[in-house]
Amino acid sequence: MSQKTIGSIINVNELNSGYGNSHVLFGVDFEAKEKEITIVVGPNGSGKSTLLKSIFGLCAIYSGEISFYDKKITGLAPHDIARKKIAYLPQVDNVFSNLTIRENLLIASYTLDSKTFSKRIPEVFETFPVLKKYEKSKAESLSGGERQMLAMAMSLIRQPEVMLFDEPTASLSPKLADEVLNKIQQLRDDFGITIILVEQNVKRALRIGDKVYLYANGKGVFTGKPDELLAHPELSKLYLGIS
Repeated sequence: MSQKTIGSIINVNELNSGYGNSHVLFGVDFEAKEKEITIVVGPNGSGKSTLLKSIFGLCAIYSGEISFYDKKITGLAPHDIARKKIAYLPQVDNVFSNLTIRENLLIASYTLDSKTFSKRIPEVFETFPVLKKYEKSKAESLSGGERQMLAMAMSLIRQPEVMLFDEPTASLSPKLADEVLNKIQQLRDDFGITIILVEQNVKRALRIGDKVYLYANGKGVFTGKPDELLAHPELSKLYLGIS
C-alpha cells in the first residue's frame, strides 16, 4: 500500500478496476499533490484513461480505495464527485456542439446560482479570450484547439480544485497542442488547480509536469520527476518510443 505524502489531494491505493469483466488496472498506487501537474504516460492500452475514469466514478472498482482529501470517494457516482470540485475532461464529446459558447458555459455552471455565474463569466473570458470573441457562436464552429479551451472554461467556471485531462492534445497540430498545454499550466499557476494529465505528446507534457507516472499493461512501472524518466533511456525507448 502506498504512503500518503504531505500535500497529497488525490490518493489511489491498490486499485483494481476496469469495465465489466475486463480487468484493466492491477494493484495501482497513485497520488496527486495540491497545485501540481501530475503526468500519466504509457503506451496505448496501458490503463492511463482508466485511471482517470476510476477516479471520476466511471469504471467498475473491483478492489482498492480512492480518496480525496483523505475522504473515501470510491464508488461514488460521477455527479457526486463533480460536486466535490473534481472535473473530468474526456478526449472527445466534451462540449455541446449545437449550443453557443455562452450556452455551454451556462449549462456547465449548473451548481452555481445566477449571481455567481455572472461574477465568474468575466474571469473565464479573461483566461480564454478567444471564447469571448466567439461568445454567441455555436461550439461546432470552433477549431479543435478552441474546443479544448471551451471544455477547460466549462470546468473552470465551477472553480474546481482538481481537473482530470484525458489526452487534450490528441489530433491537434504541434502549435495548438502547445497552446492547450500552456493553458493547462496557467490553470495551475493562476488558480492553484491540481492537474492530472494523461497525454500522448510525452515530451511536451513532461515540460510542464511536476511528477510523472509511467504505466504499462495496467501497472505502474515508474514514478518520479519528468527529468528522471527522460534519464532512463531504456524506459523511454521501450514504452514511449523516445530515443
